[in-house]
Amino acid sequence: MRAQPAAGEAESTLDRMLGRACDPRVWAHQSAAVRIGMAGIWLLLLVHEFWRRRLIWGPDAPWSWRLAEHALDRSHAFSVLRWSGSELWFEVFYLLSAAVAVALLLGWRTRTTSLLFLVAVLSLDHRNENVLNAGDTIFRITAVYLVFTRCAQVWSLDARRRERAPGPGPSPDPDDRDRTGVALWAGCGLVLLWVTLPGLLGGGWALLLWGCWAGQAVWRGVRGRPGARRTLELIGHLLHNGAVVMMMIQLCLLYASAGWYKIQGAPWQDGTAVYWSAGLDWLEPYPALSHALSSHALTVLALTYGTVLVQVAFPFSLLDRRVKNVLLALLFAEHIGIGLLLGLPYFSLSMIAADLVFLPTGFLVAAGERAGALRRRLTRDRRPAPDARGAEAGLAARSEGEARVTPSWRASC
Repeated sequence: MRAQPAAGEAESTLDRMLGRACDPRVWAHQSAAVRIGMAGIWLLLLVHEFWRRRLIWGPDAPWSWRLAEHALDRSHAFSVLRWSGSELWFEVFYLLSAAVAVALLLGWRTRTTSLLFLVAVLSLDHRNENVLNAGDTIFRITAVYLVFTRCAQVWSLDARRRERAPGPGPSPDPDDRDRTGVALWAGCGLVLLWVTLPGLLGGGWALLLWGCWAGQAVWRGVRGRPGARRTLELIGHLLHNGAVVMMMIQLCLLYASAGWYKIQGAPWQDGTAVYWSAGLDWLEPYPALSHALSSHALTVLALTYGTVLVQVAFPFSLLDRRVKNVLLALLFAEHIGIGLLLGLPYFSLSMIAADLVFLPTGFLVAAGERAGALRRRLTRDRRPAPDARGAEAGLAARSEGEARVTPSWRASC
């Protein structure tokens, strides 16, 4: 008689766990924040290096096309820039990479643009692996996981199109009832066929890309079969949540390994590591700021030991939400300091964007509501002034809109 409640309780716990694992809304805001952050930073990098693109990745780079091809043969890495060494191909690909970053930033056809974003990141990074810092590793890892996430459920053009879809309810897929998505899928298939037949694309990369393309065809082919559709949706939800969990695990391993390796170094043990790092001439964009920091021994000691403590303790802080939020804020401050003192802005920004996956859902929802309220307020301010008859109605609508936003912001805090 006593075993039945225990069995029922275990079954309900298992049901809750499976329900959470299959719920696509669990980390919807976190994945969207990572998507926006990574796409925006990559776009910023491409724009910042636009005038030097030929010297970094193009035909005029010291790391020539033949050297890059030899390195790719040894590492078996992937880069579409290997398909041709012409200047026209490089320029077209660079502009397309920027366009893909913009599309992913806005959340436009993310099921396709996330894969194209991965191709762009891998291609530029593997073309010349000697010019970027450790930030390119974070870009590669995060871009792989973004392919498997549903990172456009909120804050995206896909979400807006899904809300405006005709029918009794919102469409479960942002690409349904959409000819543009079909045309994009067909265009990608023609490009894959164009590079596969001459042998430019082969091996595991060809299998992976063709598999993703075929997966899109299967998804669109089962639209009229509810059972198969629900099965594929369940698989997509599991992949989404699993990819977000893998992002978290990857960052925990990164911080834990970095912290434990620091402990083994003598400069980190005696508390002078920050002093020596701030004194490197080639990593000193603001010498006055670096010298002011290194001149205070107590500050250097606190930053050195604090860096190790935060990195080692962060994976364990996930057991407590409040401690995790405090350590996450300290990690943000650490990355900002690295970007300013050591001149590694893209590394710092990429780490901050990846760490957004740990932000609380309530905070992200409140931030989105505040941003939406600000956008609506700016849009109303740009409209022409209403006449005397519509002034009172406009004021009432404005007050009602603010009343809808304010309670949710206060509740999340």
